[in-house]
Amino acid sequence: MQLFMNPSIPVPVLTIGLLLCSNVFMTVAWYGHLKFPSASLWAVILISWGIAFFEYCLQVPANRFGFGYFSAAELKTIQEVLSLTVFMAFSVLYLGEPLKWNYVLGFAMIVGAAFVIFHDW
Repeated sequence: MQLFMNPSIPVPVLTIGLLLCSNVFMTVAWYGHLKFPSASLWAVILISWGIAFFEYCLQVPANRFGFGYFSAAELKTIQEVLSLTVFMAFSVLYLGEPLKWNYVLGFAMIVGAAFVIFHDW
């Protein structure tokens, strides 16, 4: 834990930063192999597991540091919003897929759900 702990970094910045980095690794692990359809399934599974290891090395500390400042539901919401944000960029920039209006609308609805979760009612 000391590896990541820096008292000068506020908990929300540390938590969100680690979650963002972990989502980059997981997106690459889950979808990076799609550009290599001729690679064997077993090879891409093993490579993906190797990449996902680093995702866990970031995700677990992020949740440990953030829990207490954020609720578990808030942590999961942050993770999902970051995951979709990273995936949208990845699919456009790496996979070359178009960003359709309905994807953007769906994402906006999820951001609206995040507002509901984080708003103090």
